[in-house]
Amino acid sequence: MTDPRLFDGAGCWLERLATDVPVGRPALFLDRDGVIVEEAHYLSNPADVRLIAGAAEAIARCNGSRIPVVAITNQSGIARGYYDWTDFAAVQAELIARLAAAGARLDAVAACAYHDTGSDRYRVPGHAWRKPNPGMIHAVADLLQVDLARSVLVGDKRSDIEAGIAAGLARCILVRTGYGCTEEEALPYLVAGTTAVTATDRLGDVVADLLATDWRA
Repeated sequence: MTDPRLFDGAGCWLERLATDVPVGRPALFLDRDGVIVEEAHYLSNPADVRLIAGAAEAIARCNGSRIPVVAITNQSGIARGYYDWTDFAAVQAELIARLAAAGARLDAVAACAYHDTGSDRYRVPGHAWRKPNPGMIHAVADLLQVDLARSVLVGDKRSDIEAGIAAGLARCILVRTGYGCTEEEALPYLVAGTTAVTATDRLGDVVADLLATDWRA
C-alpha cells in the first residue's frame, strides 16, 4: 500500500504535522540539511541526526509567535538508491522528536526525490518540486494557506534561494552553516526582482531579526 504521505505515489512527500496552523500568515520555509540539522551527506540514519546549535530554539520562537515553520528538502539520495522513503521517515521521526524535546515543532514537511540522473521512476529532469523549482513551496502554501508574498526562506544552497525567488517570497536568506559558506559567492549573481536576498551566520540570527520587525503581523 502506498504511503499516504507520498503526494504523487512515488517521488514527492507532503506531510502536515500540525492541525492548528493559523491561516493567512507568512511562513518560514527551511531547508533541512545544513539549516536545521548538520550536513551529513545523504542523511539516512536517525543516529546521525544532529541539530545545528540554536536551530530548535529559533523554531520554538516562531512556534510561540504562531509563525508556520516548514521544512522543504531535496532527497536525491532516494533517486540514487542510497536509501528509501522508509529511511527518510525514520530520520524525520528522529528530527521531530529532537525538536519536541526542545519545545519546538515543524508544521509541515515537503520532500522531493526526483532527479535528472535518478534510477527508474525517480529519473525526472527538472521536476517542478525539485529545488531550484518552487513546487514544494507552492504545495505547502496550498496545504497550510500561508501568505507566500510575506513568507521567508532560509537555505544553505543557491538552489534553495532560487526556489524562494521563483515562488515570489519576500526574503530569501542564505545561512553559513552546511554548504552556505561556499555558496555565498553566488548571491550577487541572483536576479531577485522584489525578493530580498541576504546572508547571515545561522538560523537563530534570522529568526531574531525577523521577530524584531512587524513581519509576523
